[in-house]
Amino acid sequence: MWRLCRAAVACEVCQSLVKHSSGIKGSLPLQKLHLVSRSIYHSHHPTLKLQRPQLRTSFQQFSSLTNLPLRKLKFSPIKYGYQPRRNFWPARLATRLLKLRYLILGSAVGGGYTAKKTFDQWKDMIPDLSEYKWIVPDIVWEIDEYIDFEKIRKALPNSEDLVKLAPDFDKIVESLNLLKDFFTSGSPGETAFRATDHGSEGDKHFRKVSDKEKIDQLQEELLHTQSKIWNLKYQRILERLEKENKELRKLVLQKDDKGIHHRKLKKSLIDMYSEVLDVLSDYDASYNTQDHLPRVVVVGDQSAGKTSVLEMIAQARIFPRGSGEMMTRSPVKVTLSEGPHHVALFKDSSREFDLTKEEDLAALRHEIELRMRKNVKEGYTVSPETISLNVKGPGLQRMVLVDLPGVINTVTSGMAPDTKETIFSISKAYMQNPNAIILCIQDGSVDAERSIVTDLVSQMDPHGRRTIFVLTKVDLAEKNVASPSRIQQIIEGKLFPMKALGYFAVVTGKGNSSESIEAIREYEEEFFQNSKLLKTSMLKAHQVTTRNLSLAVSDCFWKMVRESVEQQADSFKATRFNLETEWKNNYPRLRELDRNELFEKAKNEILDEVISLSQVTPKHWEEILQQSLWERVSTHVIENIYLPAAQTMNSGTFNTTVDIKLKQWTDKQLPNKAVEVAWETLQEEFSRFMTEPKGKEHDDIFDKLKEAVKEESIKRHKWNDFAEDSLRVIQHNALEDRSISDKQQWDAAIYFMEEALQARLKDTENAIENMVGPDWKKRWLYWKNRTQEQCVHNETKNELEKMLKCNEEHPAYLASDEITTVRKNLESRGVEVDPSLIKDTWHQVYRRHFLKTALNHCNLCRRGFYYYQRHFVDSELECNDVVLFWRIQRMLAITANTLRQQLTNTEVRRLEKNVKEVLEDFAEDSEKKIKLLTGKRVQLAEDLKKVREIQEKLDAFIEALHQEK
Repeated sequence: MWRLCRAAVACEVCQSLVKHSSGIKGSLPLQKLHLVSRSIYHSHHPTLKLQRPQLRTSFQQFSSLTNLPLRKLKFSPIKYGYQPRRNFWPARLATRLLKLRYLILGSAVGGGYTAKKTFDQWKDMIPDLSEYKWIVPDIVWEIDEYIDFEKIRKALPNSEDLVKLAPDFDKIVESLNLLKDFFTSGSPGETAFRATDHGSEGDKHFRKVSDKEKIDQLQEELLHTQSKIWNLKYQRILERLEKENKELRKLVLQKDDKGIHHRKLKKSLIDMYSEVLDVLSDYDASYNTQDHLPRVVVVGDQSAGKTSVLEMIAQARIFPRGSGEMMTRSPVKVTLSEGPHHVALFKDSSREFDLTKEEDLAALRHEIELRMRKNVKEGYTVSPETISLNVKGPGLQRMVLVDLPGVINTVTSGMAPDTKETIFSISKAYMQNPNAIILCIQDGSVDAERSIVTDLVSQMDPHGRRTIFVLTKVDLAEKNVASPSRIQQIIEGKLFPMKALGYFAVVTGKGNSSESIEAIREYEEEFFQNSKLLKTSMLKAHQVTTRNLSLAVSDCFWKMVRESVEQQADSFKATRFNLETEWKNNYPRLRELDRNELFEKAKNEILDEVISLSQVTPKHWEEILQQSLWERVSTHVIENIYLPAAQTMNSGTFNTTVDIKLKQWTDKQLPNKAVEVAWETLQEEFSRFMTEPKGKEHDDIFDKLKEAVKEESIKRHKWNDFAEDSLRVIQHNALEDRSISDKQQWDAAIYFMEEALQARLKDTENAIENMVGPDWKKRWLYWKNRTQEQCVHNETKNELEKMLKCNEEHPAYLASDEITTVRKNLESRGVEVDPSLIKDTWHQVYRRHFLKTALNHCNLCRRGFYYYQRHFVDSELECNDVVLFWRIQRMLAITANTLRQQLTNTEVRRLEKNVKEVLEDFAEDSEKKIKLLTGKRVQLAEDLKKVREIQEKLDAFIEALHQEK
């Protein structure tokens, strides 16, 4: 009963509310509505399908929240002005919202109390783990020292920002009111719409359709504007969080770099991949495998901004710069990887350049420039030799880039004539790799028709499956180009025949070389935020800034690596199998030694042979030295000392002449001759040990290397400068001694004298035979004849021998009247002679006569030691020439002993040191080793080693790649 009464009262209240509800004059503009309000306001929006509950009221046909069709009603006459009407549903909605507030408040208080009670119960159940605190690493307890949680909290959106993101319930209620008035028949809004037009039904339908289109258009503009605002806002928040994340990663990497966890850090993927490319760069190109692994090839016209783009990706000014001058003269391979410190280092050097310090950056640029100029050979402008550089730093994208020399159109003064063709060939060699990613750089500040590189890239990649197009200097392009749509056509590739995977627009600074990377990045972001290209949607947000470019290039690079690396590994396995099979068939009993291993083996052999010099006996050294020294000085002793002294009339004059000439000889020539003989003897012995065959163990592959080491070591070796001074004193003292102590020494001197005179006599006989021609026996037996000149010499010789027989003690020189007599005697027999011919013939004839007389005298002196002891008193025999030869022999023996001591104590060690230095220099000179160690066996072992190394590195890289994946 009470329910019925309550329902009746509700009906009366509702009727009064409907009668006295206030109308709304006009409609609220759509632009001022909130997003949610606008969606509710436009009930026929295609994306909005609200499930409206049916209201249990007698005014259901007027509700805008029902899906039932409105029934037709009779419209009252049109009344202008304010139309008061009652509306019940806002009160109901407000009541429910108030109830919802109490429910939320109660749930929060009750839930909080229950959660606190549950937490206390769980806390009592957890055991005390303070005794096991040592198990947890120290970094966990010290993490607040390295991670600033306060910065992270500030970076997150605050409560005010979150409230702003929540819908405005007041506006929602207001929008619902407007929406109900708009769709309810008999409402002031509907009456106002109908009062404006009394035309036909077709005009009314057209008016409704046009209003609906306006509402849709305004709604789309509002959504687009709000999305832009939110995107910019969240972009700033994202950049702030990324910066914080970068700092945190740097701290963590620094912690690992200091070795706090005492674990060995593995090489990064990009470092492993870069090592594979470094090995491939040294591999023989005949196998056609070195260019099939991916890398990012940066190509572009000269001064198009290639280097600047690469520096923005590397986040450092690492390349030399010049205004309009060609600076990139050889390819530079840059490996980017993540690390705790921003540093750079070369592949063949251990020095690290700190890229945060300007002096290190200047030193790095200078070093790159020096290496480029060193690679360029004389007469050339560019070089195909690659410079390998590793750059590490926090936040760097991992990839391998190759900066190539800029493509030129005209060869200017100072360049080699073939510079243009050389640059084209280098660029094509890198771009022909089917897995290389081509980063095509185009200058946006110049006319697109002047570009050369786009045609070259189109030839290498006509379908654009691995090309990324980058337009630089967009700020200058937007300022100078009259039609901005032209920039859009360039970026979209409509002005070029070239196709590409992606198109990007970047700004690489204001043209000032002293700008920092951070300043350039801020300028780039500021430019694109205010650029018409982005505002008018000519460019999309992901197509601008070098940051987006580096992310896209890195993704494309790793995608290409994952798709092609296993195929390349399989090709190297096949190549390795072929090389191993060839080695087994050709060299089955030899170990596989590459060029470096063969050099080490040869080095050990050479050092062993040098050490063998120290094992030569002193007797062998002295015999060789004494014999070599006498061969060098014998002519001087006999011609300049013995013969002049033997022409004297008595022994006193003989000894005086000998002493004077020996003193002069010792002061000027003898020590130098002795050192020369010792150095030549050392060379001969060293060469003998180096070139002597070792039997079956001898490997002729080392012969060229040993010969080169021997020549270079001998060239570098210099005898001790003080050796001559000390040797001069020793030789002078030895020659001054005339006392022969025993008969044995006397006999040794006579034997030495006989050998010397006989050897000289034999040489003289040969000289006379060559002068006069063959004797009668040879003429009869061997059918030889004399020439006319030889006949003249023979007649002259016979005439001079007759004169010597008449006077056996004739002096060494002919008088003028004697020459005239000989000439006239010959003319009387019909032989015309010249006085000079008579003198030449006399010299040989008298030498033979003198040597024979000296040998006869030597035989007489064999029993003269007794007279020597008595100083030849009461004796006609004088043997002063035997004493001379004893002095010479003793000097030779003492000199040989002194030189042997210098050899074994000093010079052999110095030579061994020189050999080691030469071997060390050769070990560092790759070209020298390639030149000296040659042959099919060496090349095959070298290729086999390279292929194995590449395959092992590729397998390790693929395994690490799978683990990361």
